Amino acid sequence: MDRVLIATARRLSGDSLARNSLLIMATTVGNGGLGYLYWMLAARTVPPDQVGPATALISAATAVSMIANLGAGHMFIQRLPGIDTGTWSRVVGAGLFAGSVATAATAALTAVAVPAVSGNFAFLAGAGATAALIATAVAVTLTTLLDNLYVAHRAGHGMLLRNLAVAGGKIVALAGVLAAGFHGTVAVLLSWTLPTLVISLVTIVAALGRLRPGARARLTGLRSELPHLRAALTGHHLINLTQAGPAALLPVLVTARLGADANAHFYLAWMTASMLFMVSPAVASALYAERTNAAQVTVTRAAVVVAAVVGVPAVALLAGGDLVLGLFSTAYATEGGTLLRILVLAALPDAVANLAVAHWRSRGEFRLCRRLNLIRAVTCLVLAWLLLPTHGVTGAGLAWLAGQTAAALLVAAVALRHRPTLREPARTPATREPAGPEAVVGRAPSGWAERDRKAATTRATAKE
Repeated sequence: MDRVLIATARRLSGDSLARNSLLIMATTVGNGGLGYLYWMLAARTVPPDQVGPATALISAATAVSMIANLGAGHMFIQRLPGIDTGTWSRVVGAGLFAGSVATAATAALTAVAVPAVSGNFAFLAGAGATAALIATAVAVTLTTLLDNLYVAHRAGHGMLLRNLAVAGGKIVALAGVLAAGFHGTVAVLLSWTLPTLVISLVTIVAALGRLRPGARARLTGLRSELPHLRAALTGHHLINLTQAGPAALLPVLVTARLGADANAHFYLAWMTASMLFMVSPAVASALYAERTNAAQVTVTRAAVVVAAVVGVPAVALLAGGDLVLGLFSTAYATEGGTLLRILVLAALPDAVANLAVAHWRSRGEFRLCRRLNLIRAVTCLVLAWLLLPTHGVTGAGLAWLAGQTAAALLVAAVALRHRPTLREPARTPATREPAGPEAVVGRAPSGWAERDRKAATTRATAKE
């Protein structure tokens, strides 16, 4: 038995995709487990009518961050491998700075505009709520970009340790703020946001030099990075926006249509199911990082990793999801049990779509990525808006399942019609740091075009 474990460990250490996929998923499991404990403690120590506004503000902050982070995270994954230390420092500094500033500005605008449109977001009005939304949104953006920074270097262990520190810090902070006399919504927001901000800042100041010796985030040369940021905005960010948009906006729609109290029931079921939803994006990110580092990795290998990790937890949640939600309270199990089972079923088509996007992105087929993600985003959000008033929070789950299924069917259609698109080996970029931003996003290097031309010629000859 010991020999089997040692042999398995050696194989994992030599397989970068499996190793970093498992580390990214371990980050997800750690975040999910500690996050589950955090919200269970919050649900038992803070009244439900106070937890609702807190979860709604965190959901709004997550949506703001998703909209405003400019796609800098995937720019890190694509540009950082192989570049010199000075350029690395400039790229990282520009991405973190621009993403944070854009997030803060978008959060401030949201705090002013959204309450005027929907009365269910009245809790965002006021200077205190605006400051909380800005701080929470920036915290989400920083942790997202730093995670992508570790993924770019295939350093999943660093990301795991950083996220465990954040998740554990939230639990300690919750106990601390309650002991300090803070209660209700304020206690939840302080304990959720402060550890995320503090550990992100510590990472920037103290940990980047370990990730890349001699490097640090620099704010010099920002002007030279603007073309690359614009290219990331129109390329990677639009893909990310349409891919992550429904997940970030669903809690916001639940609040807008049903109120903050209903969002508390939705959010806890969503958080429980998110341990499954985060697996395929983690493997997809690892797949994309492998290919930007010139590794020949197939989608089939990535799919096997996803299936191996998702299978058992999915069956467990289908069978005992009510018991899991019941740990929060009986009301959460009653309101969210059916929703949780629907969300679990959606994990399969979601994985199909996410792996397809990672594969097409690595081949420079950004238009196909955007179309796929746009279909699932529109399907999910439109159906959620229509179903929530009549089906309650379960309507959000039905809309999510429909959106993911539509995307998976589109992937199947593309695979049947253009089989080489999903079956050809990954393309390897000719250079690590292209001459201009247009070579970074949205256009394949000339070597790829030559390969495509030869492949097309071969297929035409075969048909004749």
